[in-house]
Parts: sequence; structure tokens; C-alpha cells
Amino acid sequence: MKLPPSSKNWLSIIGSIIAGINLALIIVLFIISTIFNKANTNLGLFIYIILPGFMIFGLLLIPVGMYRERKRVRKSGIIETARLPRIDLNDPRHRNAFIIFTITTIIILFLSTLGSFQAFHITESVEFCGTLCHQVMEPEYTAYQNSPHANVACVECHVGSGASWYVKSKLSGMYQVFAVMTNSYPRPIVTPLHDLRPARETCEKCHWPQKFYARTLWTNKYFIADSLNTEWDIMLQMKTGPEYSGLGLREGIHWHINPAVDIEYISENDKRENITYVKYTNKSTGEITIYRNDSNPISDSLLAASTARTMDCIDCHNRPSHNYNSPPVYFDKAMLRGAVSKSIPFFKKVAMGILRDTYSDRDTALMKIKAGITDFYKSGYSDYYTKNKSLVDSSVTEVQQAFRQNTFPKMKVSYDHYPEHIGHLESDGCFRCHNDAFKAANGRIISRDCNLCHNIVGQGKQGMMEYTNIRDNLEFKHPVDIGTAWKEANCSECHKFLY
Repeated sequence: MKLPPSSKNWLSIIGSIIAGINLALIIVLFIISTIFNKANTNLGLFIYIILPGFMIFGLLLIPVGMYRERKRVRKSGIIETARLPRIDLNDPRHRNAFIIFTITTIIILFLSTLGSFQAFHITESVEFCGTLCHQVMEPEYTAYQNSPHANVACVECHVGSGASWYVKSKLSGMYQVFAVMTNSYPRPIVTPLHDLRPARETCEKCHWPQKFYARTLWTNKYFIADSLNTEWDIMLQMKTGPEYSGLGLREGIHWHINPAVDIEYISENDKRENITYVKYTNKSTGEITIYRNDSNPISDSLLAASTARTMDCIDCHNRPSHNYNSPPVYFDKAMLRGAVSKSIPFFKKVAMGILRDTYSDRDTALMKIKAGITDFYKSGYSDYYTKNKSLVDSSVTEVQQAFRQNTFPKMKVSYDHYPEHIGHLESDGCFRCHNDAFKAANGRIISRDCNLCHNIVGQGKQGMMEYTNIRDNLEFKHPVDIGTAWKEANCSECHKFLY
């Protein structure tokens, strides 16, 4: 097989060797992943992205080398050559080169099509998003696996359908890859509020507003940090929709995203936590009401320069798949499941005292959690610990596991870095707007009356519960007597720092 003289140069030969080696590696790894069922994200990354990239680089070196060789020969004046390539199929060298080129092109196009398809699916997979950059994405991936959306692929929310957002996400990902390679990414990573696709194009593909009708009965169990780890239940009728389902979105919490109205707001910062301006527009009647907070005013110049955000699902459900629980929350969940024994005296109080501290790394945290709890019982309850060592140790292990799932010291991630806006216990949440401080020119206010969103229909300790009927409401009783302080301050002013 005779090839053109220009192909006989070191650059083209090196390119052929690089392309051949990578093609062989692709074939071998593909066989391993297919026949031996060894497919995983990292292997797929090599088969369909990294190795094909090197193979294409090698193939590009071949024509570059031929071009340089032809240019060298032409400048030397040894023989006269045409400036542009000639294809003469009657010439055996040209014919052989053409056949090799055609067969190789067909093979490369086939492999490129297959590889591109597989590469697309790999880069869209949950494993690719969550495990490729392990330390960076470990908090988000761990929280996602324990979320209600654990069976929903990351790209369903972060990208959605359509080519334009796919391209935008990959362009954004290029900077993220650069940040990882240069170790310049922030810790904790910033929530991509401005890069997220609007919730109406993602969330509402499954949770469309017309189905947000029913009210729900919600029961929470808490454990008081006393010697008995006393249980305290509260039953709420959540007014997610109207009392009568036929009213649709005219009433209830989900009225905020009613397609017939627009609620716009301006926040003082990108975190959307400190709101300074609210505008209500009724699309049917054209009615417009503007609310301002005199204790947190916004100047007319800043108002003119700001872009108002139209409220959607994500303004309340801001952590739908990546929620980090606080120690009291994940402790109560573990005790409710029985994973942590409620028979151990003062167990919640002791655990909260240790979990209050911050730690530089996970291993240190886990060691101090175990040492702190066991030392308390060894010194203060030695007889109890001797008799119930296995019970205490298993409960400590569960606390450590819950800590692993919610706190990530290396990435400086904990619940207070990513507050959840649903409710108002550990962040201002609803009270960002519903605080009695936002007033309109016509005298209307955005009320902080809790009964707008829920009725308390049951509350109290086990065996001492008080109830009312579904249409009435009990006045809230704080599990620990704090007088009327709960009426005068936001819950988060204490609960954010209690443990």
C-alpha cells in the first residue's frame, strides 16, 4: 500500500500512533464495560470523552504533518508540486490514500455518533453530577440522595428540556471545571440562583399549579431536651389550598403562584432573604398594590435600578433536593425512628451541647461526638452506662451518621449556610414578607397572622394532648415556658442558635 510521500513525516507518524493507541484503548475498554458489565461513570468518561479527544488530536496531526511536509518540499525546490491537493484515482498512491481515508472516516463517524450519544448520557447522569468532583459535590449529592427528589435526575431541574439550556449548562460547567482544577471554588459553594432555569419551566412539569388544591394534615413530633427526652406533638392543618377544592388557587398558600396574579419583589441581596419591596398585580382586573417596609426602606433611585423578581415555587421551596437539617431536626428524626433511644436520660441535651461546636474536619467531629457523649455517661451515669453500653453506643453511631449526612466541615457546609424558606422556625422564611411591616398606601398590610397558612388542631405532650375540630384553631403553646416571647419575636431569632 503506497501512500503519498507527504505522509512520510514524523508528525504524521506520531499522530497515527496516538490515534491508533487511543482507538485500541477505546475498543478494549468498551469490550470490558459491555461484556464484563464493568460500566461506571469514570470508565465511561475515558471511553467516550477523554480517549476520543486524544484520538481526534492524533488524527489532526496527520494532515498537519502532511501539510508541513508538502510546504517544506515546495520551498526546497526539489520537485514542483501543486499548491492544492490533487485526487487522481488512477494513481495507486492516491487510490490507496482515498480508500484508507474513506474507510477511516466512516469508522470515525460511526464511533463519533455512538460516543457522542453515550457522552451526552454520561454528562447528564446523576453519578456524573454528584461523584466526578467528589469533595466539591459531596454535600449536594448526599443531601440529594436523602431528598424527596432522589429518583429525579439532576438535569431535570438544573437543565430541563431543550438544546439552549443544555448549551448554557455546559458553558457554565466549563467555568466550574476550571475552578475545580485551580482549587478556586468557594467553600461552601454558592447556590446558583441566577443560573437556574425558571421553576415554571422545570418544577411545574410535574407539580403544575392546577393540582395544588388539597389541604393537608401535618403532624410533627419534637423531643424536649430534658431528662426524659419528653415528646411534644403538634398537629397542623396546612392551608396549601382552599377549604373547597373547586375554588382552585383562589385561597391558600399556593395562591402565591396563581397564574392569575403576579407577585414581584426586590431583595437587598442575592440570597433573597432581606426583602424591601413587594408588588401585587391582579392580571384579571389590573389592580396593582405596592407594599413598602418603613423600617427597611428602599430608595426610589435603587428601586429604579433594581430588577424585580416574579415569585415562583423556588422562592419558598428553595431547597427542594438539597436540604441540610439542623442538629435538632435530624436528632428528632433519628429518635422518632427509634434509631436513637429516647430512654437514655438527657441524651438530646448532651448531644445538642456537642453538636453546637464547629469542627475543622469530619474525623475530628465524629471522634468528639463519640467521646463527648460517652464521657458524660461514664462520669455522671456510670452505673447506667455499664448496664446500657450497647444502647448508648448504637445511639451515638446514629448521631454520627446523621451528622455525616448534614454537615461537611471541609466544604464548610451546614444547615445555617443554606436556610430553607418554607416555614419560619430556623429562618425568617414566611416572615420575610409576612411581618406586619409591609404596608400599602391604601392601608393594607402583609399580615404575619400564622392562621393564614395553618390551623393548630392538636398539641401537647403524650397523654396530655389537647385537640380542636378542623375548622377551629388552638392558640400555640411553646413546649418550654417562655411567656409571650414567641408572639413578639420571630421563631428563628432563638431557634437558629438554640442547639
